[in-house]
Amino acid sequence: MLTASRSNIGRVRQVNEDQSWVGQLNNGVTLAIVADGMGGHQAGDVASLMAVNAFRTAFEQHTERTELSEQEGKMLIRQAISEANETIYAMASQNERYHNMGTTIVALLVNDDSAIIGHVGDSRAYKVTSEGISQLTTDHSLVNELLKSGQLTEEEALHHPRRNVLTRAIGTDRNVDIDVQSLDLLPDDILMLCSDGLTNMVSEQQLLETVLNDELELEAKADHLIQLALDAGGDDNITVVLMQEAAKVKREERSL
Repeated sequence: MLTASRSNIGRVRQVNEDQSWVGQLNNGVTLAIVADGMGGHQAGDVASLMAVNAFRTAFEQHTERTELSEQEGKMLIRQAISEANETIYAMASQNERYHNMGTTIVALLVNDDSAIIGHVGDSRAYKVTSEGISQLTTDHSLVNELLKSGQLTEEEALHHPRRNVLTRAIGTDRNVDIDVQSLDLLPDDILMLCSDGLTNMVSEQQLLETVLNDELELEAKADHLIQLALDAGGDDNITVVLMQEAAKVKREERSL
């Protein structure tokens, strides 16, 4: 599995509260996570870093596993995100400086021809194919709730002044509902995780065109996505992770 991970502070923020991590276990399972922190006095960057570290720790305990069923993968994703929530909530409860801090999480586990996604908040996962781009996650946000109930149009939702208000986040409550799903993958599929600093600035059409650009290698695609968000204003921290089956790239090289 080829991966590319990029993060940028943007043009407005003083601190990058996004965190990302990509790794591979000894059994060949590839893991990726994007966390977008929130909270005053730099608590957001603390929350997102704690989330990534807790997630990594939970999974690295299983690094020697040679087989991982779908149910085991879902259980591990849910357990890792739950442990991140407990860790952040405990610190926020015990330290006034970190009161009400929290973070989004979108996490991806890829194992051969399948993937498992877990998420809380409005950081997103997408799948890109030659047929188009599909958002795999549902935003846990106030604006998305208003959109689903018909109180806002899609155009209104894009520019709503409260579009950053979350209905679910990691660390803000003792318990949190975690969305977990699985999907089958084809060799040509490209997966993307990102914070809303990308999706609030860059259209799905621009995402699609960049990711499907055969003239760019995977890391160059990630760099270009970051630049598109910066060119559009860079109002927030911007983070993106791209994942592509290595065999697909090797086939393309052989065909040249």
